[in-house]
Amino acid sequence: MPYIMSLDQGTSSSRAVIYSLDGQVIAVAQHMLDLLHPADGWVEQDPEAIWQTTLKAGREVIGQAAIDPADIACIGITNQRETSLMWDRESSACVYNAIVWQDRRTAGLCADMRADSLNGQPLEAALVERTGLVIDPYFSSTKVAWMAQNIEGVQEAARRGDLAFGTVDSFLIWRLTLGCSHVTDATNASRTQLFDIRQQRWSEELLAYFDIPINVLPRVCDSAGVFGVADSRWFGAEIPITGVAGDQQAALIGQGCLASGLTKSTYGTGCFVMANTGQNMILSSEKLLTTVAFRIGGRTTYALEGSIFTAGVAIKWLRDQLGLIETPADTQAAFDRTNGDAQGVFVVPAFTGLGAPHWQPDVRGLITGLSLSTNRDHLLTAFLQSVVFQTQALLAAMVKDGAVIDRLRIDGGMVINEALCQFLADIIDVPVERPANIESTSLGAAMLAGVGHSIYPDLLSAWPSDQGHQEFSPQLEAHRRDDLVGGYQQAVAQVLANI
Repeated sequence: MPYIMSLDQGTSSSRAVIYSLDGQVIAVAQHMLDLLHPADGWVEQDPEAIWQTTLKAGREVIGQAAIDPADIACIGITNQRETSLMWDRESSACVYNAIVWQDRRTAGLCADMRADSLNGQPLEAALVERTGLVIDPYFSSTKVAWMAQNIEGVQEAARRGDLAFGTVDSFLIWRLTLGCSHVTDATNASRTQLFDIRQQRWSEELLAYFDIPINVLPRVCDSAGVFGVADSRWFGAEIPITGVAGDQQAALIGQGCLASGLTKSTYGTGCFVMANTGQNMILSSEKLLTTVAFRIGGRTTYALEGSIFTAGVAIKWLRDQLGLIETPADTQAAFDRTNGDAQGVFVVPAFTGLGAPHWQPDVRGLITGLSLSTNRDHLLTAFLQSVVFQTQALLAAMVKDGAVIDRLRIDGGMVINEALCQFLADIIDVPVERPANIESTSLGAAMLAGVGHSIYPDLLSAWPSDQGHQEFSPQLEAHRRDDLVGGYQQAVAQVLANI
């Protein structure tokens, strides 16, 4: 019996999942991954840790599934987006740590960019028009420019053609294929701020602006197709890699949001709301992102996206830095004890700045409304609620841009918390659907791989539509909802006033 293996390389961990062809999970393996913070606002990862945890998860999941590696028909890869690496083509060793999507070190460069122009057009307007992205350290462009400007010998080696750049998917494919494939897919390319999403090609104008030689960039492929073959030394058999997508696009696919108008929100390290807009490339007036949802058979499907930098990572901070909880489940217990009432406490968890719709990399977090009656449970409740308030702001911006949102499909590790799911439905005032399998990202990668390997004729055929889901309906009174949203908006205004 053939199987599909998903490699899901995320910010917090590397996972591998074996699926049957009807979308059932056969086995899962996961290894945690550390973040490095060498300076304020800097976020890095060890590239070898990214590689080794991915490799280990893949090998373990095959053992757990007790299958012959030769029975794995294909591999799908999904990855943390924007995280940037450069490596030597000869040795495959990286010239520097992976600069993670959360990293803010290029905030100064981004501030300078706002005064620049491109062919007589204000630079930010040119970036939005070509790439769908705003000026922010979030994207790969300034990360690559920083490496070229600050690491000795990188610029010269890049110009000689000795180096390769890639997001995590490209790096893993390079290693898995022993350097035979330097490729990416259109979803990951669309997050670099170097890719023209209208023309579906690298932008020579933007490469010139950032002084990045085109010879360091990977070839951009459809999201489903042949990317290369993983060498037999890694998993015990040669296995074709036939599906690739950035993690949020993979989650959109895994949630079955395959038609225009369907919307999902993923709650992992960060939170990402994405609405499928079909072949309609909507340029946001609300500072949301226009991005590639997937590209199959040369046909591009677009999406509108809002990015929240801090979601699950805030819960990890409460555990690791403050010691207020032992496990993430403690936040649900706290929420239950307070009955969802934080007693006027609001948290703006801007540990690495604010993402959409504010795009303020220099602001930092805030806890407001503290009183002598505030206790641990109130604080934990407020942190949990902050994720929901940020989601509400993104959905409101999407509606202003013309998106129609009558329900929201959710996934990611945080949504195991039923209190969070119910509070989300209450605050956004539309039904929330949680699938039985909350790890939609891995499923999306497997679906793409199946299409790319011609197991399925299309994504709709690949999606296991009979998977069950739980629905959470809004229950909160309108005046209470308005009070809570207004309180959070006042807290955000306090943060922005400190810029």
